[in-house]
Amino acid sequence: MVRKKQIEPLEVHKAVENLEIKEGEIVALVGGGGKSTLLRALGELHGRGTILTTTTKMGSDQTGEANLLISPSEKELADALGGNAPVMIWDRVKGEKAFGVDPSLPKGWLPEATRVIVEADGARRHPAKAPAPYEPVLPQGVTTVIAVIGADAIDRVIEDQCHRPLRVAAVVNCSPYERLTPKRAAILLLDSNGSRKGLKNGMRFVIAITKVSPGNQNIVERLVQELQSFDSEVEISLVLSHQEG
Repeated sequence: MVRKKQIEPLEVHKAVENLEIKEGEIVALVGGGGKSTLLRALGELHGRGTILTTTTKMGSDQTGEANLLISPSEKELADALGGNAPVMIWDRVKGEKAFGVDPSLPKGWLPEATRVIVEADGARRHPAKAPAPYEPVLPQGVTTVIAVIGADAIDRVIEDQCHRPLRVAAVVNCSPYERLTPKRAAILLLDSNGSRKGLKNGMRFVIAITKVSPGNQNIVERLVQELQSFDSEVEISLVLSHQEG
């Protein structure tokens, strides 16, 4: 067996730059912890003309440097897209929660927008998850799906670290009181009832492993090896934790 090229963990802004998201794309972020960080980093990278949004819910403090619009009119959106900052669009805000847009809307923002980045899943701040029947809420016209898992989920007890632990356990065929070993994490990320749920032919699929640090890099490398043993062509991005970046 030929050893795969080692993947280097990168600071988040360099990691999203390496994704090479093209103009005209609709990108959906699914899975566990780190989606909002990647969303903001993609917005900061691509800037002018980029729309950030969610089809689920996110914290109302998650705007970053984006220009926030709530259920904008066509004119309000056009004016905002003329600025240098990315635009964050929500349907409404209630307290600490921002409520997302209908999944049919993002494709209508092109071509006035250059790219649309969508947080299309919720994990309640857990680093890993398996989707419920109604998840993820992929936007229409999605071109790239980025499945996110935090390194702090790997080799930890599923019940403790995962959102929807019973579903995670069912996908990887074990008890929720067992550990999410690298092999089980790989199964979760590649299974059609896991992070690949809703994926269709023609969509690009990328796995982003976040919160990588010297303390967990060995276990992350084992996960990468497991992923590559299941699918030699899988795209993987390793993102350093904020403390390391």
